[in-house]
Amino acid sequence: MKITKDMIHPELRLSASFIKFFMPSFKVGTLKLVKQMSQTIKGKCFSKIYYEEKYIKRSDGSLLRLAIYAPLIRKPNKVGLLWMHGGGYGLGIPEMNEKLYKMLIDETDCVIIAPDYTLSIEKPYPAAIDDCYLALEWMKANANLYMINPNQLMIGGESAGGGLTAALSLLARDRGDIEIAFQMPLYPMLDDRMVTESAKFNNDPVWNSSSNYLAWKLYLGELFETEDVPIYAAPARALHYKNLPPTLTYVGSIEAFRDETISYVEKLRLAGVHVEFQIFDGGYHAFDILSGRTSIGIKALEFLLTNFKYATQHYFKENK
Repeated sequence: MKITKDMIHPELRLSASFIKFFMPSFKVGTLKLVKQMSQTIKGKCFSKIYYEEKYIKRSDGSLLRLAIYAPLIRKPNKVGLLWMHGGGYGLGIPEMNEKLYKMLIDETDCVIIAPDYTLSIEKPYPAAIDDCYLALEWMKANANLYMINPNQLMIGGESAGGGLTAALSLLARDRGDIEIAFQMPLYPMLDDRMVTESAKFNNDPVWNSSSNYLAWKLYLGELFETEDVPIYAAPARALHYKNLPPTLTYVGSIEAFRDETISYVEKLRLAGVHVEFQIFDGGYHAFDILSGRTSIGIKALEFLLTNFKYATQHYFKENK
């Protein structure tokens, strides 16, 4: 799907030009450079919210870093939200979403646990999803310590983090040890096959088809372009969507993930899962974060916050 200027929302056209010119391409060398640059914000919080780092042990003895965000004054029985950052599975750290965390906390007083999961340039699948499941287990086990309602464990993420969100919901459902009350996979990265109209030949200024191809290649490793890709790596390959959590998602109309998001929503609804979904006309990938002050960005964030607040008041799933 070739994107022309007239397809981009009028308020996003200028930023699209700047982003296309300045945004680093998704290449191995670039990813390593971006990882080094991200260290400047690692372990830091610039907003007036509670923040701490926690290190938990993986099964091999190595440590997974968690970034924890909460209101300065915590109230009991609040939602625990596990948030997975985006970045094509190959870049990013939890701290890059601080402004979003602040908005979610201000709206709902939730506690956010954000795992610094293993990136694809370090290890391919299943390292990242294993880290996310470990973080989910930790959130459940430590709910009382952080004044989290154990029956309101929710998950979310954007882009690749949205893919991890969808994968984590499938994994938690199939293992049966943790009940997720609600999920928010925003413009999620779901399908390694890249066969939809929007995924092919897409020149979105933020995330194009070439970047998508390399990102999946790095993430899947030897599984790439085989029929052995598990549903916990590429959730679009799942055949059964019953008993998944109520869902909130949205996507831009010109981005590569448009069609796979639409397909995901349709399958969830056919399986009886409640979904709040919106397509934002003229939106490029991650427009809500990159251009949040435009009218389209504001509408997307309002859609997110309104529906998340509703979820915190209405969705519960008992954890024993």
